[in-house]
Amino acid sequence: MPNYKLTYFKIRGRAETARYIFAYSGIKYEENMIDLSHWPNVKESLLFKQIPVLKVDEIVLNQSTAIARYLARETGLAGKSNLEQAQVDAIVDTINDFMNLFPWTEKDQAMKQKITEEVFANKIPILLDGLCKLLGDQTWFVGDSVTWADFHWAVCSITLTNLNVDILQNYPKLSALKERVENLPKIAAWIEQRPKTPL
Repeated sequence: MPNYKLTYFKIRGRAETARYIFAYSGIKYEENMIDLSHWPNVKESLLFKQIPVLKVDEIVLNQSTAIARYLARETGLAGKSNLEQAQVDAIVDTINDFMNLFPWTEKDQAMKQKITEEVFANKIPILLDGLCKLLGDQTWFVGDSVTWADFHWAVCSITLTNLNVDILQNYPKLSALKERVENLPKIAAWIEQRPKTPL
């Protein structure tokens, strides 16, 4: 088993899906949560000046989706066939496309609020309608067992409901999927112990 070291801020953010995979799989890893005050120094040491990064022995992986996808493949959470893996990847990439529409780095608060409201009004319903149809009456998004696409939805849905508490009101199946993920014993244990942060 490789030695894993995950470096990210003390928030859920873009590293949380990987943390869910670690938790569910019971794989030990070093959690390197950095304070914002230390970020400038850490940033200088990174090839692309971005986190999260995952150190796998001496290899450093960047890009949160690549990190999670690698861990999912290592732990049997990527899908049981090439087609299932493609379905899982498509769901994750689609969720990311919509989450990236939010103005995360906008400094003007009025503009940030305006864009956020527009995204919720015009874009997020497209995502939620599509995911709801994909899920249908299944327990999990793809196949007959949990995958990291389910984890990723559960993580991102926390952010969505923090920004708009009623957003899932008309999507009980998606809310139930989030709850199924969060009730998995090892993930529930991680949620209980993780830092309580807004993002």
